Amino acid sequence: MFKIAVVTALRLLALCTFASGFPAHHSLAGLTREQLDEILPTLSFTPPPNPPGPLKDTSAKLVNDAAHPWRPAAPGDIRGPCPGLNTLASHGWLPRNGIATPDQIITAVQEGFNMDNSLARFVTYAAFLVDGNVVTNLLSIGQKTAETGPAPPAPAIVGGLNTHAVFEGDSSMTRADFFFGDNHDFNETLFDQFVDFSNRFGGGFYNLTVAGELRFQRVMQSIATNPTFSFVAPRYFTAYAESVFPLNFFIDGRKDDGQLDMETARGFFQNSRMPDGFFRANGSKSADGIDVVAEAHPLPPGSNVNGVNTFTPDPTSANFGTFCLLYTNFVNKTVASLYPSPTGVLRQALNINLNFLFEALDGVDPGACAQAFPFGQD
Repeated sequence: MFKIAVVTALRLLALCTFASGFPAHHSLAGLTREQLDEILPTLSFTPPPNPPGPLKDTSAKLVNDAAHPWRPAAPGDIRGPCPGLNTLASHGWLPRNGIATPDQIITAVQEGFNMDNSLARFVTYAAFLVDGNVVTNLLSIGQKTAETGPAPPAPAIVGGLNTHAVFEGDSSMTRADFFFGDNHDFNETLFDQFVDFSNRFGGGFYNLTVAGELRFQRVMQSIATNPTFSFVAPRYFTAYAESVFPLNFFIDGRKDDGQLDMETARGFFQNSRMPDGFFRANGSKSADGIDVVAEAHPLPPGSNVNGVNTFTPDPTSANFGTFCLLYTNFVNKTVASLYPSPTGVLRQALNINLNFLFEALDGVDPGACAQAFPFGQD
């Protein structure tokens, strides 16, 4: 009996320590019921505001301006696998510490890059539901801080967009696969390949032709080297979006040739820095060109099922012809599995953000997809 009491006390002490040290921006996804019961009382529920609407002025304008100068990440500032968000934080369009609310992210990608409002809302709330803290309404853009270097593995506590196989995923253009240990830092070897393909297929520039060839190359490399390679939805979609975003958002809005030079590319990918005098895109942009990249070398969703070079198509994954399946699988499988039987403010917060996600999707193609309610309707 004494031994049982001691073990129980130690477990409770460990849980209390876990709860008291839980950052307000860390995700609640995937935590056990026992962990949630300890953590949730320590958090202050912040009901989220309605998401921002479209910009009234979508013309090209100076965004590396006096109000948004570049500054290197300070000790404690968080950066992650997304060069675009890293750059917005380093220029102060997002909080420079790398911790933001979804509405701040939506505003920043619109104001800083001229991203289409429906796309901005959809990708933000999809990422937030799995990588953010829906109770405190905070999300970090990564897990690495400037003074600590690469984050240590922490399977029970995820610090932002580093969560693997959801939005961050395998076959990135400038970040290594999760299997190899560092999926968030700029990888010089991969950027050298980016430059090589731009020279070979784009005359020294990154463009849609280069994007199609490089996307295929990165998938083939992952198939051949990564035994756990996964290329199913939602990563299947974000991988192709990742290929065109630099063309839509990293090219000065006063240009319309679709050609990204290597100096500018390195600035964004490695240094989280806009060129001096940089203008955002002229007119709101979405995933323009994604069909061109996907059609260059058509690939089905799939994964390595038994080690390297065992890529097998997955017929249960959404593809470009079954977009509503992306939404329903994400909501009913991914999100629902991360929050089994939520109650109270957690369920309330999840349902609010799930509704924001659907409204963004419905804004792209009204009435095309039926809304899913994995946690019931309030």
